[in-house]
Amino acid sequence: MSPHDETADPLQPHSHDPNPAPPSTDPAFELVLPDGRSQTITVHDLQQLPTTSVPNCYIVSTGHGTSGPFTFTGATLLDFVRHYCPEPWSQVEVISTDGFGNRVLAVELYQPDPAGPIVLAYQMDGQPLTREQGLVRLIVPSERDDALRQVKWVGMVKVVGD
Repeated sequence: MSPHDETADPLQPHSHDPNPAPPSTDPAFELVLPDGRSQTITVHDLQQLPTTSVPNCYIVSTGHGTSGPFTFTGATLLDFVRHYCPEPWSQVEVISTDGFGNRVLAVELYQPDPAGPIVLAYQMDGQPLTREQGLVRLIVPSERDDALRQVKWVGMVKVVGD
């Protein structure tokens, strides 16, 4: 599909311009549940969930190449969703404060890639992520070359019902 096709899904992998500076100073993000309720989530909230570290991850940045490997630590996206949304759900949309996003299907979370589970990371190599590094970023360990699924500066997580 062309970028001008109105049926194009903006949350499916697509190229995007690099954004070197944080688009917002607010480090919190919004969680939207299938029933429309929403709440603000902070790094502290994520730290209350079980901690998962995934080694051998890379940051793949459009226009900046690949760096790593790093060990990212945070809450798995599955643990996060299950903690806040026990009702049936089919997918999760993770959207940056600059509008870039990724859609993750439930099957991807329940059956993670051998590279590791998808994580809402707040640490890299044992150190807190800075705001410039994303503060909270979606890490997709299986992605190695396109920067089309990793979301820096998470601004919203929307859980979509069945």
